[in-house]
Amino acid sequence: MNMETELLTTQDVQRAGALLKAGEVVAFPTETVYGLGADATNDMAVKKVFVAKNRPADNPLIMTVADVEQFWPGSLTIIMPIKPGQVSMLVTGGLQTVAFRLPANETARAVIRAAGVPIVGPSANTSGKPSPTTAQHVW
Repeated sequence: MNMETELLTTQDVQRAGALLKAGEVVAFPTETVYGLGADATNDMAVKKVFVAKNRPADNPLIMTVADVEQFWPGSLTIIMPIKPGQVSMLVTGGLQTVAFRLPANETARAVIRAAGVPIVGPSANTSGKPSPTTAQHVW
């Protein structure tokens, strides 16, 4: 693959977007280093990243999104360090990390918004018993 290099500036965001849509590779700044971007839905574009980096195809790439709505894969849990005093230590089992979950279910998200605080959300079964899949099972 022959790649032509074009130098863009922060004023060229629309051009960078157009190049990505066209299947090209674009370097972009992140919080710490520069990333190498390509359309994650386009096989040929992604292959260009592997070639440019001389990266083995079995070494997965991270997918970067602009916001939650763009490409959230559904329910997702992320384990992160806690800020002291921001969560009950009972939640963490005494650990300094907590699992954050953003459910895909709109009713669940509406309930959390209505509460105005993060809530714990383990499955609604007795520990060790099968997880309920209907409201009747919970009842």
